[in-house]
Amino acid sequence: MRKILSRTRRAVDDYHMINEGDRIAVGISGGKDSLTLLCALAALRKFYPKKFEVVGVSLDMGFDGTDFSRVQNLCDDLGVEYILQKTDIAEVVFDIRKETNPCSLCAKMRRGGVNDLAIQNGCNKVALGHHNEDVIETFFLSLFYEGRLGCFSPVTYLSRRDIHVIRPMIYVAEGDIKGYAARSELPIVFNQCPMDGKSKRQDMKAFINERRKTDKFFKKKMLNAIQTGLSDWKIE
Repeated sequence: MRKILSRTRRAVDDYHMINEGDRIAVGISGGKDSLTLLCALAALRKFYPKKFEVVGVSLDMGFDGTDFSRVQNLCDDLGVEYILQKTDIAEVVFDIRKETNPCSLCAKMRRGGVNDLAIQNGCNKVALGHHNEDVIETFFLSLFYEGRLGCFSPVTYLSRRDIHVIRPMIYVAEGDIKGYAARSELPIVFNQCPMDGKSKRQDMKAFINERRKTDKFFKKKMLNAIQTGLSDWKIE
């Protein structure tokens, strides 16, 4: 956690992600990334010079067999308020709409649901658990499937909702998250979605892993290109 916390704080400072009095909703899917972010921000709030609150928020997508009770226990141990809201996203995407590309609609509905839940509970920011491999994958998804150079921003202001979305783990490697999750025995919620592991993002992950086998500096070069080439990534 020390390494993860150090890199998380550096991203928070570089992009001014946290201000005094913020109430930050951590979007918890139940995966290793969001649970690690929850732990990192819960630890950071203890010594960060700007005082802020952390709230865990989750959407139950409606898949049978999904259980968030152990996430509740983790939040209790961390002294973090936890809010779980049941939804019918799975039914809408797979049964009603019968989407041929379900991931796109699902992601849109999940983002909207998390933002709504955060606002309803007095939060002014939503924190998402994207790590630096997610950054590169999103860059190539944009390049290959949209024909443009782009990526999500470290900080995004949603003017219609009057809420900021922050990504404090953009400097953290996925390998460090995997190691921390295993050692800490984080309460991973198994993903019941039938599309899990079959998305375009998974294809990008495989592509990047192949490139890294022949170029050990590939990830470093891509992150540098994104930070220097995309205006939203300039450090103020």
